[in-house]
Amino acid sequence: MIAKASEKQGFSKEELFEVVDAGMQPILASRKRTLFIIPDSTRTMPLVDLIPAINQIAFRNSCPIDYMIALGTHPPLSNNEIEKMVGVKSLQRLRAEHNIQVFNHEWMNQDNLYCPGTIPADEVRHLTAGLMEIEIPVVINKRILDYKQLVICGPVFPHEVAGFSGGEKYLFPGIAGPEIIHITHWLGALSTSMDTIGKMDTPVRRVLRQAAAFLKTPVINMAFCLQSRDVFGVFIGEMQETWHAAAELSARVNVIKVPRLYQSVLSIPDVKYNELWTAAKAMYKLESIVADGGELIIYAPNLTEISQTHGEAILSVGYHVRDFFMKQWEIYREYPWAVLAHSTHLKGKGSFENGIERPRIQVSMASRIPCKVCKSINLGYVDPQSISFSDWENHPERKLVKDAGEVLYQYELPHQYIR
Repeated sequence: MIAKASEKQGFSKEELFEVVDAGMQPILASRKRTLFIIPDSTRTMPLVDLIPAINQIAFRNSCPIDYMIALGTHPPLSNNEIEKMVGVKSLQRLRAEHNIQVFNHEWMNQDNLYCPGTIPADEVRHLTAGLMEIEIPVVINKRILDYKQLVICGPVFPHEVAGFSGGEKYLFPGIAGPEIIHITHWLGALSTSMDTIGKMDTPVRRVLRQAAAFLKTPVINMAFCLQSRDVFGVFIGEMQETWHAAAELSARVNVIKVPRLYQSVLSIPDVKYNELWTAAKAMYKLESIVADGGELIIYAPNLTEISQTHGEAILSVGYHVRDFFMKQWEIYREYPWAVLAHSTHLKGKGSFENGIERPRIQVSMASRIPCKVCKSINLGYVDPQSISFSDWENHPERKLVKDAGEVLYQYELPHQYIR
Protein backbone atom coordinates (compact mmCIF):
# COMPACT_ATOMS: atom_id res chain seq x y z
CA MET A 1 0.00 0.00 0.00
CA ILE A 2 1.19 3.50 -0.87
CA ALA A 3 -0.04 5.83 1.87
CA LYS A 4 0.36 9.33 3.18
CA ALA A 5 -1.67 10.61 6.11
CA SER A 6 -1.78 13.47 8.57
CA GLU A 7 -4.22 14.47 11.31
CA LYS A 8 -2.67 17.92 11.76
CA GLN A 9 -2.80 19.62 8.37
CA GLY A 10 -3.85 19.09 4.79
CA PHE A 11 -1.52 18.24 1.92
CA SER A 12 -0.10 20.78 -0.47
CA LYS A 13 -0.82 20.22 -4.16
CA GLU A 14 2.79 19.04 -4.58
CA GLU A 15 2.43 16.46 -1.78
CA LEU A 16 -0.80 15.21 -3.33
CA PHE A 17 0.88 14.79 -6.73
CA GLU A 18 3.82 12.95 -5.18
CA VAL A 19 1.75 10.28 -3.45
CA VAL A 20 -0.59 9.84 -6.44
CA ASP A 21 2.39 9.52 -8.76
CA ALA A 22 4.05 6.95 -6.47
CA GLY A 23 0.85 4.92 -6.25
CA MET A 24 -0.33 5.14 -9.85
CA GLN A 25 3.01 4.77 -11.65
CA PRO A 26 3.36 0.98 -11.18
CA ILE A 27 -0.34 0.49 -11.93
CA LEU A 28 -0.37 2.44 -15.19
CA ALA A 29 3.11 1.27 -16.21
CA SER A 30 1.45 -2.08 -16.96
CA ARG A 31 -0.27 -0.36 -19.91
CA LYS A 32 -3.43 -2.31 -19.14
CA ARG A 33 -6.56 -0.48 -20.23
CA THR A 34 -7.84 1.10 -17.00
CA LEU A 35 -11.18 2.55 -15.93
CA PHE A 36 -11.14 5.08 -13.11
CA ILE A 37 -14.39 5.21 -11.15
CA ILE A 38 -14.86 8.71 -9.72
CA PRO A 39 -17.51 10.54 -7.64
CA ASP A 40 -19.91 13.16 -8.90
CA SER A 41 -20.09 16.77 -7.72
CA THR A 42 -22.09 15.89 -4.58
CA ARG A 43 -18.90 14.48 -3.00
CA THR A 44 -15.96 16.61 -1.89
CA MET A 45 -12.96 15.50 -3.92
CA PRO A 46 -10.02 17.39 -5.52
CA LEU A 47 -10.76 16.06 -9.00
CA VAL A 48 -9.69 19.33 -10.63
CA ASP A 49 -6.16 18.64 -9.39
CA LEU A 50 -6.29 14.86 -9.47
CA ILE A 51 -7.55 14.13 -13.00
CA PRO A 52 -4.78 16.10 -14.78
CA ALA A 53 -2.22 14.29 -12.60
CA ILE A 54 -3.66 10.87 -13.50
CA ASN A 55 -3.79 11.84 -17.17
CA GLN A 56 -0.15 12.87 -17.07
CA ILE A 57 0.91 9.53 -15.55
CA ALA A 58 -1.14 7.69 -18.17
CA PHE A 59 0.42 9.73 -21.02
CA ARG A 60 3.90 9.05 -19.67
CA ASN A 61 3.25 5.31 -19.68
CA SER A 62 1.18 5.17 -22.90
CA CYS A 63 -1.59 3.58 -20.83
CA PRO A 64 -5.17 3.81 -22.17
CA ILE A 65 -7.58 5.13 -19.54
CA ASP A 66 -11.17 6.30 -19.20
CA TYR A 67 -13.36 7.59 -16.37
CA MET A 68 -16.82 6.64 -15.18
CA ILE A 69 -18.82 8.82 -12.79
CA ALA A 70 -20.28 6.74 -9.97
CA LEU A 71 -23.69 8.39 -10.02
CA GLY A 72 -25.70 5.67 -8.37
CA THR A 73 -29.22 7.01 -8.92
CA HIS A 74 -28.13 10.66 -9.12
CA PRO A 75 -29.00 12.62 -12.28
CA PRO A 76 -26.46 12.46 -15.14
CA LEU A 77 -24.05 15.37 -15.50
CA SER A 78 -23.91 17.53 -18.62
CA ASN A 79 -20.66 17.92 -20.56
CA ASN A 80 -20.20 21.39 -19.07
CA GLU A 81 -20.71 20.06 -15.54
CA ILE A 82 -18.24 17.24 -16.14
CA GLU A 83 -15.63 19.58 -17.61
CA LYS A 84 -15.89 21.86 -14.59
CA MET A 85 -15.75 18.93 -12.16
CA VAL A 86 -12.69 17.21 -13.64
CA GLY A 87 -10.75 20.32 -14.67
CA VAL A 88 -10.61 19.93 -18.45
CA LYS A 89 -11.54 22.58 -20.98
CA SER A 90 -13.18 20.24 -23.47
CA LEU A 91 -14.29 16.62 -23.24
CA GLN A 92 -14.37 16.52 -27.00
CA ARG A 93 -10.73 17.58 -27.20
CA LEU A 94 -9.78 15.13 -24.43
CA ARG A 95 -11.21 12.32 -26.50
CA ALA A 96 -9.88 13.52 -29.86
CA GLU A 97 -6.34 14.24 -28.69
CA HIS A 98 -5.82 11.63 -25.95
CA ASN A 99 -8.57 9.05 -26.55
CA ILE A 100 -9.89 9.51 -22.99
CA GLN A 101 -13.63 9.36 -22.36
CA VAL A 102 -15.72 10.27 -19.31
CA PHE A 103 -18.95 8.29 -18.92
CA ASN A 104 -22.02 8.92 -16.83
CA HIS A 105 -23.28 5.74 -15.18
CA GLU A 106 -26.83 4.90 -16.32
CA TRP A 107 -28.41 2.89 -13.53
CA MET A 108 -31.72 2.24 -15.29
CA ASN A 109 -30.33 1.39 -18.74
CA GLN A 110 -30.62 -2.39 -18.81
CA ASP A 111 -28.64 -2.56 -22.06
CA ASN A 112 -25.58 -1.25 -20.16
CA LEU A 113 -25.85 -3.66 -17.21
CA TYR A 114 -24.91 -7.28 -16.54
CA CYS A 115 -25.07 -9.70 -13.63
CA PRO A 116 -21.86 -11.60 -12.80
CA GLY A 117 -23.51 -13.52 -9.97
CA THR A 118 -26.09 -13.66 -7.20
CA ILE A 119 -25.73 -13.67 -3.41
CA PRO A 120 -28.02 -16.44 -2.13
CA ALA A 121 -30.68 -15.60 0.46
CA ASP A 122 -29.13 -17.76 3.18
CA GLU A 123 -25.79 -16.01 2.73
CA VAL A 124 -27.53 -12.62 2.92
CA ARG A 125 -29.11 -13.72 6.18
CA HIS A 126 -25.67 -14.60 7.54
CA LEU A 127 -24.03 -11.37 6.31
CA THR A 128 -26.80 -9.20 7.78
CA ALA A 129 -27.16 -11.07 11.09
CA GLY A 130 -30.74 -11.94 10.20
CA LEU A 131 -31.92 -8.45 9.21
CA MET A 132 -32.67 -9.60 5.68
CA GLU A 133 -33.12 -12.90 3.87
CA ILE A 134 -33.44 -12.24 0.16
CA GLU A 135 -31.48 -13.20 -2.94
CA ILE A 136 -29.44 -10.27 -4.26
CA PRO A 137 -28.53 -10.16 -7.97
CA VAL A 138 -25.18 -8.41 -8.36
CA VAL A 139 -25.99 -6.12 -11.30
CA ILE A 140 -23.34 -3.66 -12.49
CA ASN A 141 -22.35 -1.53 -15.49
CA LYS A 142 -21.02 -3.85 -18.17
CA ARG A 143 -18.53 -1.28 -19.46
CA ILE A 144 -16.15 -2.65 -16.83
CA LEU A 145 -15.75 -5.72 -19.06
CA ASP A 146 -13.90 -3.55 -21.59
CA TYR A 147 -11.03 -2.92 -19.13
CA LYS A 148 -8.18 -4.94 -17.68
CA GLN A 149 -8.22 -3.13 -14.34
CA LEU A 150 -10.46 -0.78 -12.35
CA VAL A 151 -9.31 1.99 -10.03
CA ILE A 152 -11.81 3.30 -7.50
CA CYS A 153 -10.97 6.89 -6.76
CA GLY A 154 -13.04 8.57 -4.06
CA PRO A 155 -13.33 9.99 -0.54
CA VAL A 156 -14.20 8.13 2.64
CA PHE A 157 -16.66 9.89 4.97
CA PRO A 158 -19.09 8.69 7.66
CA HIS A 159 -22.11 7.37 5.77
CA GLU A 160 -25.72 6.73 6.70
CA VAL A 161 -26.17 3.47 4.74
CA ALA A 162 -22.76 1.77 4.75
CA GLY A 163 -21.20 3.24 7.93
CA PHE A 164 -18.41 4.86 5.94
CA SER A 165 -18.43 5.66 2.23
CA GLY A 166 -15.77 4.73 -0.31
CA GLY A 167 -14.33 1.41 -1.42
CA GLU A 168 -16.87 -1.09 -2.75
CA LYS A 169 -19.58 1.53 -2.42
CA TYR A 170 -18.25 3.07 -5.64
CA LEU A 171 -19.26 -0.17 -7.34
CA PHE A 172 -22.55 -0.69 -5.49
CA PRO A 173 -24.48 1.60 -5.77
CA GLY A 174 -21.95 3.77 -7.67
CA ILE A 175 -22.10 1.92 -11.00
CA ALA A 176 -24.74 -0.69 -10.12
CA GLY A 177 -28.17 -1.64 -11.37
CA PRO A 178 -31.45 -0.99 -9.56
CA GLU A 179 -31.82 -4.37 -7.83
CA ILE A 180 -28.79 -4.21 -5.57
CA ILE A 181 -29.20 -0.44 -5.09
CA HIS A 182 -32.71 -0.79 -3.69
CA ILE A 183 -31.97 -3.83 -1.55
CA THR A 184 -28.81 -2.48 0.09
CA HIS A 185 -30.39 0.90 0.80
CA TRP A 186 -33.35 -0.78 2.51
CA LEU A 187 -30.93 -2.94 4.45
CA GLY A 188 -29.33 0.28 5.71
CA ALA A 189 -32.77 1.53 6.73
CA LEU A 190 -33.44 -1.67 8.68
CA SER A 191 -30.22 -1.02 10.60
CA THR A 192 -31.24 2.67 10.96
CA SER A 193 -28.93 5.50 10.00
CA MET A 194 -28.28 6.54 13.60
CA ASP A 195 -27.02 3.05 14.53
CA THR A 196 -24.99 2.65 11.31
CA ILE A 197 -23.27 5.92 10.58
CA GLY A 198 -19.61 6.08 11.58
CA LYS A 199 -19.18 2.31 11.98
CA MET A 200 -16.72 0.31 9.88
CA ASP A 201 -18.37 -3.10 10.18
CA THR A 202 -21.99 -2.90 9.05
CA PRO A 203 -24.44 -5.28 7.36
CA VAL A 204 -24.40 -3.18 4.18
CA ARG A 205 -20.59 -3.09 4.00
CA ARG A 206 -20.47 -6.90 4.34
CA VAL A 207 -22.94 -7.30 1.47
CA LEU A 208 -21.04 -4.81 -0.73
CA ARG A 209 -17.80 -6.68 -0.07
CA GLN A 210 -19.40 -9.98 -1.03
CA ALA A 211 -20.90 -8.46 -4.19
CA ALA A 212 -17.50 -7.09 -5.27
CA ALA A 213 -16.03 -10.58 -5.00
CA PHE A 214 -18.04 -11.60 -8.10
CA LEU A 215 -16.08 -9.24 -10.34
CA LYS A 216 -13.31 -10.83 -12.40
CA THR A 217 -11.62 -7.54 -13.29
CA PRO A 218 -8.92 -6.59 -10.73
CA VAL A 219 -9.89 -3.59 -8.59
CA ILE A 220 -7.38 -1.14 -7.09
CA ASN A 221 -8.57 1.36 -4.49
CA MET A 222 -7.40 4.97 -4.21
CA ALA A 223 -9.08 6.19 -1.03
CA PHE A 224 -8.97 9.81 0.13
CA CYS A 225 -9.63 11.27 3.55
CA LEU A 226 -10.62 14.93 3.50
CA GLN A 227 -11.60 17.53 6.02
CA SER A 228 -13.50 20.34 4.39
CA ARG A 229 -11.67 20.54 1.04
CA ASP A 230 -8.22 19.69 2.38
CA VAL A 231 -6.72 16.24 1.76
CA PHE A 232 -5.49 14.60 4.98
CA GLY A 233 -4.84 11.12 3.65
CA VAL A 234 -4.35 9.13 0.44
CA PHE A 235 -4.19 5.32 0.43
CA ILE A 236 -3.52 3.39 -2.80
CA GLY A 237 -3.50 -0.36 -3.23
CA GLU A 238 -5.53 -3.42 -2.21
CA MET A 239 -9.18 -2.70 -1.44
CA GLN A 240 -9.59 -3.81 2.18
CA GLU A 241 -6.31 -2.43 3.49
CA THR A 242 -6.70 0.98 1.86
CA TRP A 243 -10.38 1.42 2.70
CA HIS A 244 -9.88 0.43 6.32
CA ALA A 245 -6.94 2.84 6.71
CA ALA A 246 -8.94 5.69 5.15
CA ALA A 247 -12.00 4.94 7.31
CA GLU A 248 -9.87 4.90 10.48
CA LEU A 249 -8.42 8.30 9.60
CA SER A 250 -11.85 9.66 8.66
CA ALA A 251 -13.16 8.54 12.06
CA ARG A 252 -10.56 10.81 13.63
CA VAL A 253 -10.84 13.88 11.38
CA ASN A 254 -14.53 13.75 10.34
CA VAL A 255 -16.26 12.89 13.62
CA ILE A 256 -16.89 15.56 16.27
CA LYS A 257 -17.94 14.47 19.75
CA VAL A 258 -20.20 16.82 21.71
CA PRO A 259 -20.83 16.47 25.47
CA ARG A 260 -24.52 17.38 25.42
CA LEU A 261 -27.76 17.14 23.47
CA TYR A 262 -29.59 20.13 21.96
CA GLN A 263 -33.28 20.96 21.77
CA SER A 264 -32.83 22.68 18.42
CA VAL A 265 -30.18 22.24 15.75
CA LEU A 266 -29.98 24.49 12.70
CA SER A 267 -28.15 22.54 10.02
CA ILE A 268 -26.95 24.40 6.92
CA PRO A 269 -26.03 21.92 4.17
CA ASP A 270 -23.03 22.46 1.95
CA VAL A 271 -24.00 24.28 -1.26
CA LYS A 272 -22.96 21.31 -3.42
CA TYR A 273 -26.22 19.56 -2.45
CA ASN A 274 -28.80 20.82 -4.92
CA GLU A 275 -31.76 18.61 -3.96
CA LEU A 276 -33.17 17.22 -0.73
CA TRP A 277 -32.12 13.69 -1.74
CA THR A 278 -28.50 14.68 -1.04
CA ALA A 279 -29.03 17.70 1.26
CA ALA A 280 -30.65 15.28 3.71
CA LYS A 281 -27.08 14.41 4.75
CA ALA A 282 -27.30 17.60 6.80
CA MET A 283 -29.76 15.72 9.00
CA TYR A 284 -28.09 12.29 9.01
CA LYS A 285 -24.81 13.65 10.33
CA LEU A 286 -26.50 15.54 13.20
CA GLU A 287 -29.40 13.32 14.25
CA SER A 288 -27.70 11.90 17.32
CA ILE A 289 -27.03 15.27 18.96
CA VAL A 290 -30.71 16.31 18.97
CA ALA A 291 -32.48 15.59 22.24
CA ASP A 292 -35.62 13.44 22.29
CA GLY A 293 -38.51 15.69 21.32
CA GLY A 294 -36.15 18.28 19.83
CA GLU A 295 -36.08 19.72 16.33
CA LEU A 296 -33.56 19.71 13.50
CA ILE A 297 -34.04 22.38 10.84
CA ILE A 298 -32.39 22.04 7.45
CA TYR A 299 -31.74 25.62 6.41
CA ALA A 300 -31.29 25.72 2.62
CA PRO A 301 -33.03 28.84 1.30
CA ASN A 302 -31.99 28.14 -2.30
CA LEU A 303 -33.20 24.52 -2.34
CA THR A 304 -36.26 23.95 -4.55
CA GLU A 305 -36.04 20.28 -5.53
CA ILE A 306 -36.84 17.15 -3.51
CA SER A 307 -35.28 14.76 -6.02
CA GLN A 308 -34.97 14.95 -9.78
CA THR A 309 -34.86 11.15 -9.99
CA HIS A 310 -37.15 10.07 -7.16
CA GLY A 311 -39.33 13.13 -6.54
CA GLU A 312 -42.60 11.60 -7.68
CA ALA A 313 -42.19 8.52 -5.49
CA ILE A 314 -41.22 10.63 -2.46
CA LEU A 315 -44.28 12.85 -2.92
CA SER A 316 -46.40 9.69 -2.91
CA VAL A 317 -44.75 8.03 0.10
CA GLY A 318 -43.73 10.98 2.27
CA TYR A 319 -41.21 10.81 5.12
CA HIS A 320 -41.73 8.29 7.90
CA VAL A 321 -39.89 6.32 10.56
CA ARG A 322 -38.74 2.80 9.70
CA ASP A 323 -41.51 0.98 11.57
CA PHE A 324 -44.20 2.91 9.69
CA PHE A 325 -43.19 0.90 6.62
CA MET A 326 -42.22 -2.35 8.33
CA LYS A 327 -45.59 -2.67 10.06
CA GLN A 328 -47.46 -1.86 6.84
CA TRP A 329 -45.14 -3.73 4.51
CA GLU A 330 -47.89 -5.15 2.29
CA ILE A 331 -48.86 -1.58 1.41
CA TYR A 332 -45.39 -0.20 0.77
CA ARG A 333 -43.27 -3.10 -0.47
CA GLU A 334 -43.94 -2.25 -4.12
CA TYR A 335 -42.46 1.23 -3.79
CA PRO A 336 -38.75 1.68 -4.67
CA TRP A 337 -36.86 0.48 -1.61
CA ALA A 338 -34.17 3.13 -1.95
CA VAL A 339 -36.92 5.75 -1.67
CA LEU A 340 -38.32 4.09 1.46
CA ALA A 341 -34.80 4.03 2.89
CA HIS A 342 -34.23 7.73 2.17
CA SER A 343 -37.59 8.46 3.75
CA THR A 344 -36.67 6.73 7.02
CA HIS A 345 -33.16 8.18 7.12
CA LEU A 346 -34.45 11.76 6.90
CA LYS A 347 -37.31 11.22 9.35
CA GLY A 348 -34.98 9.53 11.84
CA LYS A 349 -35.67 7.06 14.60
CA GLY A 350 -39.12 6.60 16.04
CA SER A 351 -42.01 4.20 16.59
CA PHE A 352 -45.29 3.21 14.95
CA GLU A 353 -47.83 1.65 17.29
CA ASN A 354 -51.61 1.29 16.94
CA GLY A 355 -51.56 3.40 13.80
CA ILE A 356 -49.76 6.30 15.49
CA GLU A 357 -46.33 7.41 14.30
CA ARG A 358 -44.02 8.97 16.88
CA PRO A 359 -40.71 10.22 15.48
CA ARG A 360 -37.97 10.76 18.06
CA ILE A 361 -37.32 14.29 16.75
CA GLN A 362 -39.04 16.80 14.50
CA VAL A 363 -37.35 17.40 11.12
CA SER A 364 -38.26 20.68 9.44
CA MET A 365 -37.30 22.37 6.19
CA ALA A 366 -36.39 26.05 5.82
CA SER A 367 -36.09 26.15 2.05
CA ARG A 368 -37.98 27.09 -1.09
CA ILE A 369 -39.89 23.84 -0.97
CA PRO A 370 -43.34 25.25 -0.12
CA CYS A 371 -44.97 24.80 3.28
CA LYS A 372 -47.88 22.92 1.69
CA VAL A 373 -45.50 20.41 0.09
CA CYS A 374 -43.51 19.93 3.31
CA LYS A 375 -46.65 19.17 5.27
CA SER A 376 -47.90 16.79 2.56
CA ILE A 377 -44.70 14.72 2.87
CA ASN A 378 -44.76 14.75 6.68
CA LEU A 379 -41.99 17.29 7.30
CA GLY A 380 -42.13 20.49 9.31
CA TYR A 381 -41.77 23.88 7.67
CA VAL A 382 -39.98 27.03 8.85
CA ASP A 383 -39.97 30.24 6.83
CA PRO A 384 -36.30 30.79 5.90
CA GLN A 385 -36.74 34.56 6.27
CA SER A 386 -37.76 34.10 9.91
CA ILE A 387 -34.41 32.59 10.86
CA SER A 388 -31.66 34.62 12.49
CA PHE A 389 -28.40 32.72 13.03
CA SER A 390 -27.80 34.55 16.29
CA ASP A 391 -30.79 32.75 17.81
CA TRP A 392 -28.78 29.53 17.55
CA GLU A 393 -25.28 30.86 18.08
CA ASN A 394 -25.99 32.43 21.47
CA HIS A 395 -28.43 29.96 22.99
CA PRO A 396 -27.39 27.16 25.39
CA GLU A 397 -30.08 24.75 24.14
CA ARG A 398 -29.41 25.32 20.45
CA LYS A 399 -26.63 24.59 17.98
CA LEU A 400 -25.78 25.98 14.53
CA VAL A 401 -23.75 23.85 12.10
CA LYS A 402 -22.58 25.29 8.78
CA ASP A 403 -21.48 23.30 5.70
CA ALA A 404 -23.20 20.24 7.11
CA GLY A 405 -23.31 16.89 5.33
CA GLU A 406 -19.90 15.26 5.64
CA VAL A 407 -18.74 15.71 9.24
CA LEU A 408 -20.52 13.47 11.75
CA TYR A 409 -21.54 14.91 15.12
CA GLN A 410 -22.02 12.40 17.92
CA TYR A 411 -23.17 12.78 21.49
CA GLU A 412 -20.63 11.50 24.01
CA LEU A 413 -20.80 11.89 27.77
CA PRO A 414 -17.85 13.75 29.30
CA HIS A 415 -15.31 11.35 30.82
CA GLN A 416 -16.11 12.45 34.37
CA TYR A 417 -19.67 11.14 33.93
CA ILE A 418 -18.65 7.77 32.50
CA ARG A 419 -18.63 5.03 35.15
